[in-house]
Amino acid sequence: MVPSERERGAALLTVLLLVAIVSILAATALERLRLSTRLMGNAALIEQGRAYANATETLALVRIGRLLGASPDRVTLAGGWSDRPFGLPLPGGGSATARVTDGGNCFNLNGLVTRGPGDVLVVEPVARTQFARLLRLTGVPAQVAEQVASGTADWIDSDDQPLPQGAEDPTYLRGETPYRTAGTLMADPSELRAVAGVTPVLYAEVRRWLCTLPVAELATLNVNTLSPEQAPLIAMLFPDTLTVEAAGQALLRRPPQGYDSPTQFLNMLSANGGATPEDQRMLGVTSRWFALRIDVALGDTSVEERALVDANRLPATLVSRQWGEAS
Repeated sequence: MVPSERERGAALLTVLLLVAIVSILAATALERLRLSTRLMGNAALIEQGRAYANATETLALVRIGRLLGASPDRVTLAGGWSDRPFGLPLPGGGSATARVTDGGNCFNLNGLVTRGPGDVLVVEPVARTQFARLLRLTGVPAQVAEQVASGTADWIDSDDQPLPQGAEDPTYLRGETPYRTAGTLMADPSELRAVAGVTPVLYAEVRRWLCTLPVAELATLNVNTLSPEQAPLIAMLFPDTLTVEAAGQALLRRPPQGYDSPTQFLNMLSANGGATPEDQRMLGVTSRWFALRIDVALGDTSVEERALVDANRLPATLVSRQWGEAS
């Protein structure tokens, strides 16, 4: 029996539909294969970039060791080492560039507490007062500054009793998205954004002055490596008697060879009233912590690393590492 014209047309249409479906499936499979191949290539380049970053870390640690070995009792900016890029030559036209800066010239949020008996974290009143001053000096209203300083200390400490204007678990559990305080040291300054009273605008304004060193103690500010832009860190040590501008001018008048002791620097500021003995403990002429930034470029692939180096004892050691831009 000879198929009718209509049956032949239907069969042809069926074949064409099958060909179209098979073509779509084949194109999809090829696209996925191409994407998978590209992702695997990018992953390999990223891993290679991280390996080069690790090699650059070693080079940076050697440089930090030489810096401290040459002048163990005083670290200055002599020689222009701070933030000066140095590279590791890579095959194929790639590059790995590192920069070292003083990583202790900041307010250590973890210094808001100290370790008591039984490893309990107890609020350090002097640090809380300093943090409130720093916030005020950077433009935060006084009431908000007190709230954030107390709230941050409560976030880290071990107890569940809120400080005046502070906040413990009950405050956060009443929120739209309930959560609890950490009750331990902060791993990154970005954790501050979870503290009651900290807005995105406030965090962006104060972030550059903050750090989270892995110790429950205040960071020692090296008066020989502080830049004039970091003047608020000096002004916060004075009971509202020293302006940021005056502190910046004092840093600009620093002799090229630096100071032998922080007392020489404080003498320049004596007209503005003295810092309390507790506040003066934050000043020094040596550096323990160093911040390391590494940028690796391999073709169209880039790897960024931020690391913290502890040079309390030589050889210096890497204590933390973060991939990507700082938050």
